[in-house]
Amino acid sequence: MYHPLSGFKDAVSGIMEVRMSQGFVQIFAGDGRGKTGAAIGQGVKAAGAGKSVVIIQFLKGKPAGEFEMIRRLEPEMKLFSFEKSEECFFELSEERKHEEIQNIRNGINFAKKVLATGECDLLILDEILGLLDNQIIGIDDLRAIVDAKPEEAGIIMTGIHIREDVCQMADEVTELKTIVQKS
Repeated sequence: MYHPLSGFKDAVSGIMEVRMSQGFVQIFAGDGRGKTGAAIGQGVKAAGAGKSVVIIQFLKGKPAGEFEMIRRLEPEMKLFSFEKSEECFFELSEERKHEEIQNIRNGINFAKKVLATGECDLLILDEILGLLDNQIIGIDDLRAIVDAKPEEAGIIMTGIHIREDVCQMADEVTELKTIVQKS
């Protein structure tokens, strides 16, 4: 019996196989909501196609909410946050921000290691563009991560602001924009 979604899993798997075998760098940016959700959705698709996914979260404090669900998807999807504070980075005192910057740098080094060792097929760097915006990392740091990517691996980056020099590193850039928002 025909079902409208029959073949969907095979089609998604085929699309992900092509993208993953070629490797790609994708960016979800903009002031609209859903950047992290879009990146996680791509991660779920990749995991469903048998790929390993690592998510590293920046600037949001310790994971909660949507990220607790991701922990249930281990070992196919693994979530890391190197920040120790419960609060969002921007709510911290200058002293605590300084401490967290070192933790964030540990996360950047981990991202390079995960790519260099081939530990994942897809690396999601949630809010990494915010690290650029706040001069926590520079464009050369971001370029070093992208350069560490094996040819067949994928990277997804999220953040609010998108810069031309970052776009040049990407195969695909999607801008999310809020048109109407009712409280």
